[in-house]
Amino acid sequence: MPPKIVECIPNFSEARRPEVIDAIIAAVASVNGVRMLDRHSDVDHNRTVLTFVGTPEAVEEAAYLGIARAAELIDLNQHQGEHPRLGAADVVPFVPIAGVTMQECVEMARRLGKRVAETLDIPVYFYEDAAIRQDRKNLEDIRRGEFEGIKEAIASDPYREPDLGPKRLGPAGATVIGARQPLIAYNIFLNTPDVSIAQKIARRVRNSSGGFHFVKGMGVLVEGLAQVSMNLTNFHRSPMAQVTEFVRREAQRYGVGIHHSEIVGLVPSQAMVNAARYYMQMDGFENAQLLENRLFGFEEEEQETANDKPDFIDQVAEGTPAPGGGSAAAHTAALGAALALMVARLTVGKPKYAAAEAECWQVIEDGELLRTRLTEAIQHDAEAFDGILIARRLPKADEAQIAARKEAIRVASFYAAQVPLETARDCVAVLRMTLRMAEIGNINAISDAAAGAHLAKAGFEAARLNVRINLLGYEQDSEAQAFLEEADALCAEVENLMHSLGGVLKERAGL
Repeated sequence: MPPKIVECIPNFSEARRPEVIDAIIAAVASVNGVRMLDRHSDVDHNRTVLTFVGTPEAVEEAAYLGIARAAELIDLNQHQGEHPRLGAADVVPFVPIAGVTMQECVEMARRLGKRVAETLDIPVYFYEDAAIRQDRKNLEDIRRGEFEGIKEAIASDPYREPDLGPKRLGPAGATVIGARQPLIAYNIFLNTPDVSIAQKIARRVRNSSGGFHFVKGMGVLVEGLAQVSMNLTNFHRSPMAQVTEFVRREAQRYGVGIHHSEIVGLVPSQAMVNAARYYMQMDGFENAQLLENRLFGFEEEEQETANDKPDFIDQVAEGTPAPGGGSAAAHTAALGAALALMVARLTVGKPKYAAAEAECWQVIEDGELLRTRLTEAIQHDAEAFDGILIARRLPKADEAQIAARKEAIRVASFYAAQVPLETARDCVAVLRMTLRMAEIGNINAISDAAAGAHLAKAGFEAARLNVRINLLGYEQDSEAQAFLEEADALCAEVENLMHSLGGVLKERAGL
């Protein structure tokens, strides 16, 4: 499978003290698995944009450390700059790049926001795809009034109330966290210092004033030149070339022209290819003609061949002692957890199920942990059974070796029973979760919740069998008795949960 890659582009309210940005970068870069791609500081804006990528877990941790360091070093009470700002770590978006869905980025944003609010005591607002309130989906709506205005209103104005955290702004302000598609920060400088011209052009080009649908813009003064500062939120539908030509024509109306343009941070290569097609009139140009694309495609194909391995079902069917029933139990329950997650994700964001939103987000958080544990248990169970085989192969030439071998088999057997017992516990947790999703989740996915429950039950029965068979001959041992008693108690709970599921299915869906 290709690696999962997430991009994070945090904006920090500082550019005039390089040592502060260096400290923030050091905090971000301290996380293994994170690669810093770009740093862009604008002294007039007094703002720095960082771009880094990595695995979802690494990027989420790095984003938190960057926010924490910024909160220590940046005081918004002392900050001035051309760019609107609300916090020291002003905005922190996650962008799916490879092997990651937008929903996963939304969940990253929600987890990070909860951690920032609880551990750093910083108010948090969610925006774009991670927005909780649809009237606060746009960043400019959240940030209107900036630090000073929101500081006065946050405790009394319901619209200014943060999604998480305290109803007050400290020196670090608030942080806006979200998930979005790739965005191009694109600035066009005019050959005039008259910022009013840039402001007029910005009003014509941005969506909120009737311009391009996927363009946000404002006019500012930067380095002595008027600048039309824009964010292109969908470069396919609001292309860079067409936006540039529109700004050029508007500037001509006021007797000025374009001095130069810049891209802040990184840009998708396709956006530049599209601009080249437009200006060079290369209508027949194909992306496959790019040397780098051809080389990358070849390497990817080679990598897929090198990583060609049989999947889990093929491994079970091979006829080897492991993976076997215990691993299959974990695999089955992991599918049940996945279905619980599916239903939760089909429920959040739906106005009809607004009352269930908070609980569904908790299910997503807990369910991912369960799914990870159960997936890891697939391999753990196979390794535990291998331990028994290794113990049985120990020499038994004399009494001492016989005793040592007997004890090694006992230890290995108890461990081989403990692993499926842990799986059985997780199966019950999945069953509770799927039942709850059947009770409050999207009615259109209630059968999926029920399917997840039955998979969890099947996983439990298979895990329980593995507990019992690995303890055969040790029933009189007190530790073994404790294992068996717990398995029996869990079995009773499983039956009660399945009975409750039947009632829910009949009541909500007539099934």
